[in-house]
Amino acid sequence: MAVDSGLVAWLRLCTVPGLGLESQRRLLSVFGSPTAVFDQPLAALSPYVKPAVARSISADFDPSLVDTVSAWLDDGLNHVVTIADEEYPKSLLNISDPPLLLFVKGRLDLLNAPALSIVGSRNASSQGVRNAEAFARAASEAGLCVVSGLAQGIDTAAHIGGLKGRAASIAVVGTGLDKVYPASNRDLAHTLAQSGTIVSEFPLGTPPLAANFPRRNRIISGLGLGCLVVEASIQSGSLITARLAAEQGKDVFAIPGSIHSPHARGCHALIKQGAKLVEGINDILDELGISIHDGPLNDSSVEHPLFDHLGYDPIDAEALALRSGLTISELSAILLQLELDGHIACLPGGLYQRIS
Repeated sequence: MAVDSGLVAWLRLCTVPGLGLESQRRLLSVFGSPTAVFDQPLAALSPYVKPAVARSISADFDPSLVDTVSAWLDDGLNHVVTIADEEYPKSLLNISDPPLLLFVKGRLDLLNAPALSIVGSRNASSQGVRNAEAFARAASEAGLCVVSGLAQGIDTAAHIGGLKGRAASIAVVGTGLDKVYPASNRDLAHTLAQSGTIVSEFPLGTPPLAANFPRRNRIISGLGLGCLVVEASIQSGSLITARLAAEQGKDVFAIPGSIHSPHARGCHALIKQGAKLVEGINDILDELGISIHDGPLNDSSVEHPLFDHLGYDPIDAEALALRSGLTISELSAILLQLELDGHIACLPGGLYQRIS
């Protein structure tokens, strides 16, 4: 597909070496459009950018990027949306540092759909994964597109849940859209491209650089009406997304967990700082002013006498045998069946935990 001259100017502006987002916005505010920026002599650019950057702006443009984008746009699923386009997400216009250009694969209509951001640990517990998928599916059924970051763990579960509901899901990634990271989510990325949307501000060919992922977090939080953290350690990148959401004026929600679980400490810290504790999807929908009443997320239809002794915190077999009065042999048989039925999870270190 041929790339028109206006889009070429946007691509040029967003890829000038040394020209950051703040400087890009400054030049646009002064000169009005990317095309006008490149029409300026060096003397006109110098008050607004460093001399080396001004020379880069005035230098001949390497057309290879345009050729790459042109070939990429031959796929009807692929789009490039600039901040001047009608399809650009209106929610991102309200954040302090909106990207000037977005590469989009999939449904453009989702960019302006009501959405909920869901994030959490890459190394999630079985319960955390189930919670993420259940909350995401319930949010999607309520009409909220689920936004996450395509990482392993909670992000993956959130996308799966969102796609199972009617409002689908958006993945915001830290690479070019011609790459999938992590590679283990290639099938999920394909499904998102067909039924949902994948978004990146990074040019095609951009590898998974560590510095890009905190940048993409502001888009994850910016697209949502609120941000739900399902599981997070104290050092989790999910807390960055939650902080950005709060700075953007969005509601921050957190699911509490066991006081013994490192996966819950980030969520507990957020709750102490004012995040809203949630136990079911209606806690979020009520806060966002969305009216819907569905059943609880917890499945209490299956009861077993061992559950009274198991509780919800991780426990080893020896301690559980003492609580229940069962022999290790009797207990092992019961635990195996409960695990096969999906009611408990076997954790590292020989621990067991009930799954809601």
